[in-house]
Amino acid sequence: MADVARAVGVSTGTVSRALRGRPGVSEETRGRILRAAESLDYVVSPAASGLVTGRTGSVAVLVPFISRWFHARALAGAHRVLRRAGFEIVLHHVEGSAERHEFFETLPVRRRADGLLVIALSLAEEELRRLGALGLPVVGAGTEPGDRPAAAIDDTAGAAKAVRHLVNLGHRRIGMIRSTDDEGVHQGVSRRRLAGYRAALTEAGLEIPDDAVVSAPWGIDGGARAMGELLSLRTPPTAVFAEADEVAIGALRTLRRAGVPVPGRMSVVGFDDSPMAELLDLTTVAQSVYEQGAIAGRMLVEAVRHGGVREPRVRLGTTLVPRGTTAAPSGPGGSRGPAGGGREQPG
Repeated sequence: MADVARAVGVSTGTVSRALRGRPGVSEETRGRILRAAESLDYVVSPAASGLVTGRTGSVAVLVPFISRWFHARALAGAHRVLRRAGFEIVLHHVEGSAERHEFFETLPVRRRADGLLVIALSLAEEELRRLGALGLPVVGAGTEPGDRPAAAIDDTAGAAKAVRHLVNLGHRRIGMIRSTDDEGVHQGVSRRRLAGYRAALTEAGLEIPDDAVVSAPWGIDGGARAMGELLSLRTPPTAVFAEADEVAIGALRTLRRAGVPVPGRMSVVGFDDSPMAELLDLTTVAQSVYEQGAIAGRMLVEAVRHGGVREPRVRLGTTLVPRGTTAAPSGPGGSRGPAGGGREQPG
């Protein structure tokens, strides 16, 4: 550090503040210090720095899945911001209830991280209480962990957009496929999107039949099974809102195998605008996943360095993306025969 200070002509204290991202150093001086440190191959020792600052130089990221596109995309946005801010990232992957239970029982981030980023994971009250006991900044990306800072979307408003699109096309009997999961990863999202579905139908003065809302395990297979249940109703819907694109893709698979034309006899809307949605020409509600991760990463940096976040809640917008899986219903006045054929399906 003394060598860097001599090369730039500043004090070692200024070098220390610049390399740790602390205030009190101009951007011009900080740049000169960083260039000098790089030319001298100087690397801050996390252990030594931690003794002085009480920080580890690391942040933890809690994520339920690393193979799903949403979580990977949000993680990519957060990673870019956190690494540029000089933080090492410790990833905690809690896929399954056993791993999740172990994390919240042992809290391995204690004394090993300066903050925690939670990506797209709905947390129970006890889990939130446990995180509060850590005394660390906690920020959500694609989820809102209690009253802590978060970058997310308004799931309720996004779902209402999807249903309004179907209503405006002339559909009057609109079903919904919800997701269930044993770990409760999606429970908050599912609850809010159901609220949006109901709000849009109520706004349009339409009935919300109990049998038109079907729950199934999250994913393509769950969506396929739920679509089969909807087709078996005495009066199937003419359109379906699936709370995620993967669920909608499963519904499309069942409709194709059943010989039900889409959108000729059944319209389908998804949510998220995943990479597969455009490939399959799926109408969906798009959200900015990478940006949620990046904004949450900036919030965490701010919380660690300054003890708080100036704008603790950022709600990003959603956009309806009409594609080839939605159209006006084929019958007059928004009504037609059952989607599965010309005769009623058994109840």
